[in-house]
Formats: sequence, structure tokens, C-alpha cells
Amino acid sequence: MLLERLGDWLWNPWLLGLFLLSGLYFSVKSGFFQIFGIRKWLGGTLGELLRRKDRGTGRGLTRIQAMSTALASTIGTGSIAGVATALFFGGPGAVFWMWVSAFLGMMTSFVEKTLAVCWRERDRSGRWQGGPMCYLARGVGSPFLAAWFSLSCAAASLAGGNLVQSNSIAASLEAAFGWSRPAVGLGVALLTGLVIWGGIGRIGRVSEKLVPCMALLFLGCGGVVLFCRRAALPGALARIFTCALCPQAALGGGAGYSLAAALRYGVARGVFTNEAGMGTSAMAHAASQVEDPAQEGLWGMFEVFFATLVVCTVTALALLTSGVYQEEAALEALRTGTVTDSMLGAPLSAAAFAAVLGPAGEVLLAVCLLLFAFTSLLGCSYYGERSLSALAGEGAWRGWYRLAFLGAIVWSSTADVTVVWQLTDLFNGLMALPNLCALLLLSPQALALLKR
Repeated sequence: MLLERLGDWLWNPWLLGLFLLSGLYFSVKSGFFQIFGIRKWLGGTLGELLRRKDRGTGRGLTRIQAMSTALASTIGTGSIAGVATALFFGGPGAVFWMWVSAFLGMMTSFVEKTLAVCWRERDRSGRWQGGPMCYLARGVGSPFLAAWFSLSCAAASLAGGNLVQSNSIAASLEAAFGWSRPAVGLGVALLTGLVIWGGIGRIGRVSEKLVPCMALLFLGCGGVVLFCRRAALPGALARIFTCALCPQAALGGGAGYSLAAALRYGVARGVFTNEAGMGTSAMAHAASQVEDPAQEGLWGMFEVFFATLVVCTVTALALLTSGVYQEEAALEALRTGTVTDSMLGAPLSAAAFAAVLGPAGEVLLAVCLLLFAFTSLLGCSYYGERSLSALAGEGAWRGWYRLAFLGAIVWSSTADVTVVWQLTDLFNGLMALPNLCALLLLSPQALALLKR
């Protein structure tokens, strides 16, 4: 209960308002570039990949590797388990606010990634490195805020970046195949260790191969589910808008989710899936060998668009059209305190796919979740290492951090999922506060590059 109160106090209404108002400010100042510049940012991302081969120089990640590493952490369990959790606690209206936060967050992400490239630096081996700790320390001129962000990010990499991912993997594989959770945790820890001990270079190469495959697999399966339940799509969309705009009247008689719950869980889960404003994925983009900061900012926009407005929407609509989520039952469980793990997170999403595709749907979702969570573990491990380097010097405590990261994977495979999500919200909020302040202060630099 203490963690829940702390998270609610931090997010509602302070951070919720700050995320939305920051994104709105950047959108207005850019002339709503995410709409009127859609040809520009799509052409500068997907179009660039189609026009020429992205070759590396060895002095940083290629653009596709940087993008894949960022997406590896954003398209994680938040895209499957996080959406189901937001739907359960916030109702269908949470999906609407997740869309709103992603739409505004596209410009937040542009500013964030552009600044990360503007203020990055070389490490001892000559590779690019950077992130909020750099533009907080040198751009804003506040080493204190840089240390605050780094400390919060290191903790968040072990909570949201680790505990959530490994917990969801274990829960999904136990439900699909009956595998032992501790055994799953140990196996995932071993595979993760083989990759992260090779540093950001190996993480980028592995992400480059896995991320496109896992995204196509999930969208293909989700597309089949939505096609089979296409008759229920109009009703599901109507529920999303009704519960967002008139939540108390959604079920009649004044019953229903509150607007505060829909707003709180929708924005929080949206931010967790696309990371716009939190500053974490900016560290992956800062490692790119791109020369124009604004070019990397366009990739930041595409990252939010794809992670939330595409992938998370498929999950939400699959849950609402499959029939496994019932608002009345969810509200009753919340009122009586009888919420179980099977009612939310990965098990709820697996039940939605199984309701349409049969046992094969549960297996396919378990494979998707395994790939999503595994790649997310890789990206988040780098963010934690980068934060420790900013706090204690390059390479400091790296080995111990990696051991702690792998140990947390094993431990969290049997942890209480409710506590895990509460820790995630708390650390994400503490990390976002200094980063959003820096983005607001330094945004003229990034927006000037966009206009250029």
C-alpha cells in the first residue's frame, strides 16, 4: 500500500500534467509537426532505410542498431502485459489517454533524442555515449539533477527494466507450457548474460536481428485476432471513447472507472511503453553514428508512433474484442480486493489470444512476450550501466551491476507482479522529473534544428 500511495502521489496529478503539458507545448511550438510533417518524419526514417544501406563505421551504432536497441526496451512487456494492466486498473478509457500521451509524446521524444545527440561525448574507446545525464550536467548546468537522474535510472533499470520483464516471461511460459518459474528465470539470466557482457556493440547487433522479427510476429498474430473479431471492433472503439469522456456513466447507474484512474494508468503505461520524456531510450540514440541531431529526433518520433500507437493498440483491441476482459468483474475485484495475477498482465493478454486462436494463440503470445521481454532486458541493462558510469566514472561497478542485474532476473521470476508494477511507476516518475525540466529548458535548441 505504501508503494501504491507514493506512486499515486507522484503521478497524479503532478507528473501526468507535466507529461501532457510538455508534449502539448512542444507540439504547439513545432506547429504540430507529428501531423503536418508526417511525410517528413516518415521519409526521414523508413524512407531512409529503403533508399540506402545503413553501414557502420565502428565508432558508434548504426541508425538501425540504435533504433532497434531503443525499440528493444520500449516494445517490451509494457506492450503486452502493461496494456492489460492499464486496462484492468483504468478501464477502456485508459487506452484513449495512452493514445493522447503517445501523440503528444512524439514531439517530446523528438526534443529528447535531438538533445541527446547535441550534448553527447566520446568514451575511452572513441564510441559515442550520452543521454539526459549529459544535457542535464552541461546543457542545464546542474550536476545535481544529472546525478538524480542517473541514480533513478539505475534503480529503474532493475525495477521496470528488469523485474517487470522477467516476471512477465516466467508467468507467460508457466501458463503456456507449465514451466517452472525459477527455471525460466535462470535460463533467461544466462542468455541475457551472454549478450550484455559484450557491451553496447553486441546489444545493438542482437537487437537489430530480433526486434524486426518479433514485431512482425506479434503484429501478424494480432492482425489475425482482430480480423476474426472484426465485428466487435466498432463496439470496442466506442467503449474506449465512452469510458474516457464519460467514465462514470459508462456502465450505467453511476458505476464505472473514474476519469482519474483512466488518465493515471493510461498516461503511465503509455510513457512506460514509449519512454518519451523519461530519457532512457535517449541513451541508445546518443550512441548512434548519425551526424545531424534532428535526424535522430525523427527516429525518436517514429519510435513512439510504432511502440504505442501501433503495437499497444493491437494489444488493447485484442483484449477488448476477445471477451476475456469484463469491466463489471474487474471493478468488483478491485472493490473487494480479490485481484489475482491471472486477471491482469501477461496472463490476461494470453487469454485474449487463446480465446480466438485456441491453444496456439497462447503459445504464440508466449513466444512474442519472451522475445519482447528479452530484448527489453538487453536495452535496459545498458541504460543502467550508462547511469552508473555517469555517477562513479566510466566502467565503475560494471561487473557488479551486471551480476546484480542477472540475479534480479532470477529473483523476480517468482515475485508479486503488483509490487513490481508499483516499483516501476515510482522509479519512472523519479527519473522523469529532472528530464522533463531539462527538455523544457533546452527545447529551443532542438526546435531550432527542426526548423532548419
